[in-house]
Amino acid sequence: MADKEKARVAVEIYGQTYTIIGTESSGHVRHVASLVDDRMREISKRNPYLDSTKIAVLTTVNSVHDYLKLEEKVQQLEEEVKKLKGREARYD
Repeated sequence: MADKEKARVAVEIYGQTYTIIGTESSGHVRHVASLVDDRMREISKRNPYLDSTKIAVLTTVNSVHDYLKLEEKVQQLEEEVKKLKGREARYD
């Protein structure tokens, strides 16, 4: 399997320009950057006294929290699917 070619994509997040290098499509990278920017601005709006570093850390903490919750939900759903497949096998 050939390695994907890496691309550089310039994005703006919370007023700063970043060059992201990766194998994902530029559209995907821009979408991710837009979501990060939106979340940082949302946190900033609720906490206007925070500096950009603290906003970035809170954004990361919130994002990782959301990721772990989704990961937990996926595991629960996978367990449910296994149980359902086990029931199907007994009826065959």
